[in-house]
Amino acid sequence: MLPHLATSGLTVSTIKHAHHALELDRPGKDSFRHRQAGAHEVLLAGGERWALLRETPQGTPDLEQLAARLAPVDLVLVEGFRAYNIPRLEIFRPILGKPALWPGQPGILAVATDAPRDQALAGYTGAILSLDDTAGIARWIIAFAASRCQAES
Repeated sequence: MLPHLATSGLTVSTIKHAHHALELDRPGKDSFRHRQAGAHEVLLAGGERWALLRETPQGTPDLEQLAARLAPVDLVLVEGFRAYNIPRLEIFRPILGKPALWPGQPGILAVATDAPRDQALAGYTGAILSLDDTAGIARWIIAFAASRCQAES
């Protein structure tokens, strides 16, 4: 789906919540030693990318704080952060054996699934998208984002 959004001309960033301790650095690297020695932030730069590693002993910053760290873009996609009441697209695969989130999660406006509509989504009134149609999912996201921009102007 991201390639479809990128080729549409939109600039896109993502924020992903890791459900485990995040470690991008490795023992033996200078940057790891800098952090172990007490550096609050370590900025790694090389080639065509850079990364800022910030120690947050108080825990994961809230979504607004993380979004504020991003450069301005047309669209920010967020994965995880279920505690936030933000517009959502749920990815639902019944074969994984997990229940759908839409019955109890506010803000789910669409469900992308590989399940037959009548089988797993009875009672759902939002948009239902085919998980196999990534271009269609991207079109839905673009249309939703455009409608939000028009509503705000």
